Amino acid sequence: MFQKILVANRGEIAIRVMRACRELDIKSGAIYSEADNKALFAMYADEASPVGPAPAGQSYLNAEKIIQIAKQTGCDAIHPGYGFLSENAKFAKRCEEEGIVFIGPSSKVIEKLGSKIESRKIAKKAGIPTVPGTEDAVTDVKEAIAIAKEIGYPVLIKASAGGGGIGMRVVNNEGEFKDALETTMKLAGSAFGDSAVFIEKYILNPRHIEIQILADKYGHIVYLGDRECSIQRRHQKLIEEAPSPIMTPELRKRMGEAAVAAAKAAGYENAGTVEFIYSNGNFYFLEVNTRLQVEHGITELVTGIDLVKQQILIAQGKPLDFKQEDVQIRGHAIECRLNAEDPLNDFAPSPGKIRRYRSSGGPGIRVDSGVHVGYTISPYYDSMISKLCAYGQTREEAIARMKRALYEYVVTGVTTNIPFHKAVMENPEFVKGNLSTKFIDNNNIVEAVRDIVIRDSAKGATLASALDNDEVVIAAISAAVSTYISNIAELDSGMKKSKKRNQK
Repeated sequence: MFQKILVANRGEIAIRVMRACRELDIKSGAIYSEADNKALFAMYADEASPVGPAPAGQSYLNAEKIIQIAKQTGCDAIHPGYGFLSENAKFAKRCEEEGIVFIGPSSKVIEKLGSKIESRKIAKKAGIPTVPGTEDAVTDVKEAIAIAKEIGYPVLIKASAGGGGIGMRVVNNEGEFKDALETTMKLAGSAFGDSAVFIEKYILNPRHIEIQILADKYGHIVYLGDRECSIQRRHQKLIEEAPSPIMTPELRKRMGEAAVAAAKAAGYENAGTVEFIYSNGNFYFLEVNTRLQVEHGITELVTGIDLVKQQILIAQGKPLDFKQEDVQIRGHAIECRLNAEDPLNDFAPSPGKIRRYRSSGGPGIRVDSGVHVGYTISPYYDSMISKLCAYGQTREEAIARMKRALYEYVVTGVTTNIPFHKAVMENPEFVKGNLSTKFIDNNNIVEAVRDIVIRDSAKGATLASALDNDEVVIAAISAAVSTYISNIAELDSGMKKSKKRNQK
């Protein structure tokens, strides 16, 4: 049984992990940078320690400092959340060397699956379909040109160690290939310290569907349904839903069993996600994410299984207490990633201080967030404000609830992508479930966003504009939320008698 877990992350995911710790009666430790010294997640934890200056490289990516804090504060384990060091094999290895449990797969598995080249080999060996492409890293330009010609254009050049949509480039013809290859290799080297790339056939307008898995230390692996993640911008997900609108029990079984086969072949342990692309009735292995996904919440909503608790229990050595036949998919859930960014300016980040904030509520709504009135969206980190999830008995009900929740959500002081999400929810093709990774471009969503911004501004059709017309209401809301934030430590101490804030 863990006594204390250090959450090596920030924002909403840090709070999400701490909530699981609290329900399991495990103390939580936080780390915070100079930019986050007053952040909600640092106050929520039982103990919080400064980790360094605002830049992530000097704080949330400072592996040795994080391990030092874990040891000094008596933490048995570290939960990395997502992003930062969550898929860093060297960090996981250092935890193992220091006798600290890394809540996730082993460092060896992270290293194997972190290479897209190696993960493709594992998938092929396990009999899982893969997109036609190279088996090994490509470094010779002439050889690469010959391979691309053999595969047939368009092709996709991908950094082997890439992630988050970085290090991927579509090439439509041989004339573009050499420059694209050299640019991708250079980017991969600077971003990931590994310039290795591989080439594969580019599938036009595919769906992006992923399978959630859980694996304990005793060889038991289950899949917890699927998630549709096709609505993306520059290969980064913006909206996810579970299950996929096209999913059938037969297809889910085939894809789920393929995901389990990949996990078994890799010797996987803990929570993970196997990603596929789907086109014309066929699915192809894409990669394995060796961590908790941003969008894990929608799987929790449709299965009733707390993935973060399961991560902790597995890391403690407990076997899964349910079997594959026990996993049931009930209803439908959608997640919108609400970010401080301008969808009418190429989704440029919009850092700044939140002046007014009111999250959605009501039946079927879940909000995972770490912001509040007065909170500053920092230019140093991801611009996420919250993950807004809507659950319904049917997809239609989930969409209706999401539309209502987007209407209710109030954020002022920064530009948000809420109008983008409104545009998608109102789009006829989205409502029909006709999705692909090119959905945004194929459906002129940015133009629809422009129309929605004009409409809402002119008609006062959002709660934010309604509140703007009543400063008394705004003042009352702001005062109430500000009071809650300033007193959260005292409120929390009523539940936990001792709350220490480490200022060393």
